Amino acid sequence: MKLISWNVNGLRACLLKGFEDFFNTENADIFCIQETKMHPDQAEIGLAGYEKYWNSAVKKGYSGTAVFTRIAPLSVTYGLNIEEHDQEGRIITLEFENFFLVNVYTPNSKRELLRLDYRMRWEDDFKAYLTALNQSKPVIICGDINVAHQEIDIKNPKTNRRNAGFTDEERDKMTALLEAGFTDTFRHLYPDKIDAYTWWSYMMNARARNIGWRIDYFLVSNTLREAIKEATIYPDVMGSDHCPIGLEIF
Repeated sequence: MKLISWNVNGLRACLLKGFEDFFNTENADIFCIQETKMHPDQAEIGLAGYEKYWNSAVKKGYSGTAVFTRIAPLSVTYGLNIEEHDQEGRIITLEFENFFLVNVYTPNSKRELLRLDYRMRWEDDFKAYLTALNQSKPVIICGDINVAHQEIDIKNPKTNRRNAGFTDEERDKMTALLEAGFTDTFRHLYPDKIDAYTWWSYMMNARARNIGWRIDYFLVSNTLREAIKEATIYPDVMGSDHCPIGLEIF
């Protein structure tokens, strides 16, 4: 089974920059996107053969997630069932016969860490949600988790130490999530691979110079660790400030 995840930073814009070409070329069974910045009635999207599920933010043009799947789910739920978290369209959960799939767009802590306290509450509630699911059946989590977990996951760790996405607090929450029973699929297969990033600033020619961050992930329940076949980063795919990532499993 092949899964793709991509923070498209505005799907309507990405559709004009080759989204459907990449979608059709990769031919994934399940394709998850984050930061759609739209409601489903705002663009014509074909993708024949796929069921489409959307969780759009209340605020127009902001946040949002979607899942396109050609495997019919048993059930679909949206959000965490916590009002504080469920206004921004950040989570879609699909239940399949043998696993849950959780597509997530984690809140950014913002400049000067204005939203760090909220982010900490989100992290605790999200971990509790995932661990509860994991007690029922294995979980695959994908999306923009908005943290570079280790120094190897960011080009300039020293100068970014207190920036959003690389604070000790955010990194510790990621460690706690993994220790609760989950595996970072890319690092499982490639523990020492350097210069492997999924997001680059639009400033300072960062992408061409590969000055990036790895903040997009596929995580899986530890019980699925041996089922991981490949974890892929697609740095050459344009259309967003993030690149897609992939997982082949089972």
